[in-house]
Amino acid sequence: MKRKRKVFIILCVILFLSAVLYFMLVNFLVSAALVPSFMRKLESFQRITDESYAAQVQTSDIQVNRQLALNETARWLENTASRKISITSEDGYTLIAAEFPAKDIPADTADLQTDSASTAEPQENTSATADSPIKKSSYWALILHGYTGWKEEMYPFARWYHEEGYHVIVPDLRCQGESEGDFIGMGWTDHYDCGLWIDYILSCDPDARIVIHGQSMGAATALMMTGEETLSDHVDAVISDCAYTDAYSMFGDKVTEWFGLPAFPLVDSARIVLLLRGGYDLLDASALHAAARSNTPTLFIHGASDVLISPHMSQEMYEAATCPKELLIIEEAGHAQAQDKDPELYYEIIRNFLLKYMQHSKK
Repeated sequence: MKRKRKVFIILCVILFLSAVLYFMLVNFLVSAALVPSFMRKLESFQRITDESYAAQVQTSDIQVNRQLALNETARWLENTASRKISITSEDGYTLIAAEFPAKDIPADTADLQTDSASTAEPQENTSATADSPIKKSSYWALILHGYTGWKEEMYPFARWYHEEGYHVIVPDLRCQGESEGDFIGMGWTDHYDCGLWIDYILSCDPDARIVIHGQSMGAATALMMTGEETLSDHVDAVISDCAYTDAYSMFGDKVTEWFGLPAFPLVDSARIVLLLRGGYDLLDASALHAAARSNTPTLFIHGASDVLISPHMSQEMYEAATCPKELLIIEEAGHAQAQDKDPELYYEIIRNFLLKYMQHSKK
């Protein structure tokens, strides 16, 4: 009897220690995938970064077009007024964005200077009068970066929209760039945060007509926004570039790809840990479900050679979407490379799409 009791106690201790070790592993995986400051401390992070870069399409035309875009963007930044703005998320984090007022609105150089800090207070709009040829633009673009990204990498897109006459807002999503946060939101917490940027835009311009242009996780964020009934009807269009269908699937894929571990049961365990630590459920973060509920005209774009996020994901969301929609697949383009593979086609399709769905609001 004593021996059986001893064996039982030993088994209980083993099970307890196994559970503790398993919880530590899951906690580690969540931090390794969703906490940038922790990720950068891992040797594996550089390996993952290098592997992701190696998986991109490495052709001379993409490299040349990319460098041209960067050079043009650098010149644009030197000659374009901008300012840094901030909002506070519903859970108390300070979120930062760069704002580029439209060219046809005069900028007070004391207020609008590159890298100057400002809170997101409403700004007075300037409209045409009998004494002034200046005309107000009511076009706004909200541009969203991808996973572990930052606002500056989206400036080439900001430049294009700005040159098309848009006011442009480019935020750092939570826990990335200059924005605060504990965990990358995988689009879910971000779609609430970005709703606050929409509120900011409307506080500046109650007549604003808005396009949301997202890439990768930023595209998934934009799609999740369109799935909300509360989305402002001032959002006229979404450009979804290489979005994933849902965070749950992506997390499982990356656990296997990056760490060589089985998705089951780790992802379901990670859901619980993330719910406790980050306050959201990976299953909620579904761009696919949002697209199926959306009424917002959406242009789905994907590189045909994307091995990081399959182009079939955009195809699946396009087929599920009930909103006005178009699909553009760029051949021989990897992840987030469509604009560099064929910039003329990329921006021509976007321009025509926006003319179709935003032209009615043109001032």
